[in-house]
Amino acid sequence: MQDFGRVAVLMGGISAEREVSLRSGQAVLKGLLAAGVDAQAFDVTCLTQLVEIANNVDRAFIALHGRWGEDGQVQAILQSLGLPFTGSGMAASALAMDKLRSKWVWRGAGLSTPGFVYRSPSHQLDLASLDLGFPLMVKPSHEGSSIGMRKVYNLIELEQAVSAAQVFDSEVLIEQFIEGREFTLAVINGQVLPMIELKTTHDFYDFDAKYQATDTQYICPCDLAPSIQQQINQLVVRGFETLGAHGWGRMDVMLDHNNQAWLIELNTVPGMTEKSLVPKAALQAGISFEQLVVNILGSA
Repeated sequence: MQDFGRVAVLMGGISAEREVSLRSGQAVLKGLLAAGVDAQAFDVTCLTQLVEIANNVDRAFIALHGRWGEDGQVQAILQSLGLPFTGSGMAASALAMDKLRSKWVWRGAGLSTPGFVYRSPSHQLDLASLDLGFPLMVKPSHEGSSIGMRKVYNLIELEQAVSAAQVFDSEVLIEQFIEGREFTLAVINGQVLPMIELKTTHDFYDFDAKYQATDTQYICPCDLAPSIQQQINQLVVRGFETLGAHGWGRMDVMLDHNNQAWLIELNTVPGMTEKSLVPKAALQAGISFEQLVVNILGSA
């Protein structure tokens, strides 16, 4: 195995996803230690702490979810310090964390993504004039783990959902809801792992379905025709590369009733908890959790 030197597992952070990040970080630490890596976990919450850690290790495994840790700010600091780290660099991290701008990029590149509009302080959209049609998904543009998200069926619900999302973010994405099947696909060092179909009794795959519900189904392998799987894999790789992502990530995709795949969003620091999806996909591909974290670390 490659000698990685001293490895810092960065977790915790300051975002709304802090608790999930702490769980991811502990799982990553356990996996690295089991693989014989000299690793130590750090609950990092500020710049001075991050710089001190970086000056005393040889590389970093980023397990920070949400703002600051996943949106390019931590990546920019580590890049400037010359410390190798897992995942995408500053620019791709910032772009992928920004749901609105990542969709602009995908649409500009000719990739399929649901129709959308947005509201922000500088763009006071008239919600009554939308031509997308209900139902719609309302999302804070810079949050993860489905925080602040709602599915709405009419104008009153839309207005309420936008107001609720603005608690988390001044910029709110309003997106056409694709009726069909939901999948998530992990990309590790250019390899697309087996896709996972997500099935929930909730109206959509929300925070509770992800982290608390006991009846959420994760179906892998999937029963799709090989040609459709190939179509989805190709779209995911193009979406990943178009944003400039590196190393690893997890793309969420919808498949409509006409078997058309649609890019939803890219997570550049996916969860690594006991209920997370990347480890499930890796296991289906014959990759243990210990191998998975070592492979990710090797791409730093």
